Amino acid sequence: MPETIRSREEMQEATAKSGLSPGRLEHLKSTIERDVERGDYHGAVILVARHGQVGLHEAIGYARKATREPMRPDHVFSLFSVTKAFTNVLVFSAIERGDFALTSRISELIPEFRGGSRQRITVEHLLTHRSGLPPLFVPVTGMCIDNLDEVVAAICAHVHCTGVPGGSVSYSPMCAHALLGEAVRRTDGRKRRYRDIVAEEIFTPLRMKDSSIGVRRDLASRHIVPFFLPTCPPMQHLGHSNLGENGAFDEPEAEMPWVGGISTVADMFRFAEMLRRGGELDGVRILGPAILDQATRNRTGDLPNELYLALTAARGWEPCPAYIGFGFFLRGEAVCHHQFGTLASPRTFGNTGYGSTIFWVDPERDMTFVSLTSGVMDEPDNIERFQRLSDIALSAAV
Repeated sequence: MPETIRSREEMQEATAKSGLSPGRLEHLKSTIERDVERGDYHGAVILVARHGQVGLHEAIGYARKATREPMRPDHVFSLFSVTKAFTNVLVFSAIERGDFALTSRISELIPEFRGGSRQRITVEHLLTHRSGLPPLFVPVTGMCIDNLDEVVAAICAHVHCTGVPGGSVSYSPMCAHALLGEAVRRTDGRKRRYRDIVAEEIFTPLRMKDSSIGVRRDLASRHIVPFFLPTCPPMQHLGHSNLGENGAFDEPEAEMPWVGGISTVADMFRFAEMLRRGGELDGVRILGPAILDQATRNRTGDLPNELYLALTAARGWEPCPAYIGFGFFLRGEAVCHHQFGTLASPRTFGNTGYGSTIFWVDPERDMTFVSLTSGVMDEPDNIERFQRLSDIALSAAV
């Protein structure tokens, strides 16, 4: 499987095999170039593939516009909530091994989490964002978030249900996958750290050589430290090394199962291809098809995503179903604002990261899309951006 396209001739040959229209892919590239010229964001690396054949793999714009450093295909990006996809896969592996089940209560796996309605929260509730916990970005205002032990302790001490577990859908920016990552760690027979489990069970077998949890030191020179654009509401992601208001994204030892991954587009393509192929890539099986089939079905019915309703209220957008499976976003049936586009098939699945990152797999069109960008956008702008880019990519499937 090609990891990069190194020449125009190779690109043309691969595009011909992929069943993707070269003209539409060129339009996709030109659209991003115009976005960057207009100042919507600094730059992007994008990859579109079909049937496992890469039709487009381009670096466009700048790593950071102020320095005029050109974007390169091998730039390493902070993934934000795309990191949750790695945690999802570890949870699925634990379920396949029998370490715990979708029905297991989190308070049985993390005894400190006992108390009140939290007693009823299950692994399935966390994966589908129906835990009843509030949608927090940090459990205690002003605390550092790069140490998983401290974050889990703060959640257990301070975060309690504001809704009924199993009820409404409210996307969990932090708590759900912090707890899921901790559940994986606590039930690991080898007592490894979360970051080591990800490396040994996902990155190494999939040959994702430029990926890590926390900023691995050999990747630091290629890492694009997240920069929030002026249109984006101010946020803090503090780390113990005092590297700034978003310093947690630059910590080498950070363990954040909800936002702490870094990767390249080429590596994320390998991860997404493993999912597209039912859990296997290049002869290495990570998951069985059965659990992926269950994970990529709509588990939230017609319920809306309450957090997204709040984020987009000022735009006057019509509410739409949350369309969440076990940890993955799904496209679903409704015509609505969606980062996977309006043309994707209903069971298209993937994950997104705040204002900047996305991957999706359309199983009906046998298509994979990955884009990692520089310059974190306000989330509604980001939704509209990726909806447009995804629709152009989908129009290339011929």
